Amino acid sequence: MKEKGAATTTSDADAIDIALLGKEYHVSCPAREKESLLEAVAYLDQRLAETSKKTHAAGETLAVMTALNIAHEFLQLLHGRGFDLPTLKRRIGAMQTRIESVLAQQEKLF
Repeated sequence: MKEKGAATTTSDADAIDIALLGKEYHVSCPAREKESLLEAVAYLDQRLAETSKKTHAAGETLAVMTALNIAHEFLQLLHGRGFDLPTLKRRIGAMQTRIESVLAQQEKLF
């Protein structure tokens, strides 16, 4: 039996075996995307375990709750609400102003 979140390559170059919460799945995967899929498997397995520990849910309920949490976080980031966008823009502007000031001083030296 595979460890949680583990994945191994099968003889078929376009498919891999993965394990989530100890259950094995055989999934298609282009070779160029294998590493990112393995990263996603590890992330999802971790999130499933965390949600299970917090909610004591299992099976389909656990999968749906975890998917909903991940989708919510993704949409927060997609819409710029995962972090303070106005503050980030102000900080970038301040850095840009400082860089331009330093560059202007450097130009005076030469």
